[in-house]
Amino acid sequence: MDQTNPNGRMADPDEGNEEKEEKRSSGLIEKIQQLGVTNVPQLSSDSRIHCMTIVGQIEGHLALPPQNKTTKYEHIIPQLVAIEQNPKIEGLLVILNTVGGDVEAGLAISEMLASLSKPTVSIVLGGGHSIGVPIAVSCDYSFIAETATMTIHPIRLTGLVIGVPATFEYLDKMQERVVKFVTSHSNIPAETFKDLMFAKGNLTRDIGTNVVGVDAVATGLIDEVGGLGVAMRKLNELIELQKTEKEVLIQ
Repeated sequence: MDQTNPNGRMADPDEGNEEKEEKRSSGLIEKIQQLGVTNVPQLSSDSRIHCMTIVGQIEGHLALPPQNKTTKYEHIIPQLVAIEQNPKIEGLLVILNTVGGDVEAGLAISEMLASLSKPTVSIVLGGGHSIGVPIAVSCDYSFIAETATMTIHPIRLTGLVIGVPATFEYLDKMQERVVKFVTSHSNIPAETFKDLMFAKGNLTRDIGTNVVGVDAVATGLIDEVGGLGVAMRKLNELIELQKTEKEVLIQ
């Protein structure tokens, strides 16, 4: 018996396939527009490791101009929740090449990464500046490329600043949050980190320090100099270690 559609004409067997393809394509375009990627953390059917990139400027509560390359924290946080919930994902690799950005958005991402129950490894490629520093050290183990740099400087505000003691106190407290987080998630002493933060003469027309690969490891800020290969090996080691610990607990 011939099948007809509601309009009375013969149903085309290829029509359903075309509609499915159209929906799949529109779904893919939507992901690219919303997240800047073609996949989300449900993807890992063929890999137990999810890779997350944090690039450009970290966008917070204010939208940056369209020509700026940004990482939006409202896109990163749901992905981290999905990674935590997905049993197929056993580890997370975070790749950073960021100039920094919104302090509270950066700290929010850092806290989420630090509180993941799954092993995490970070690599700083190119740069992990400003609020990118807490994100880099928030993972279980951190790497930095030999040529990569990290800029450590005091917190700055853009826009209207009211010249009263309360403004300074607010900035000082926010800065302490950053210092406390970085020193508690790395091997750098608080005094050393503050010395780098307030150093004069290292940055043109500004205070702070630009730390290159090996120096970042020497200060205790980053765990090791290395790239993708060693980072993947380390992450696989951490995954296997966590599995072993779970088996021991079950027994």
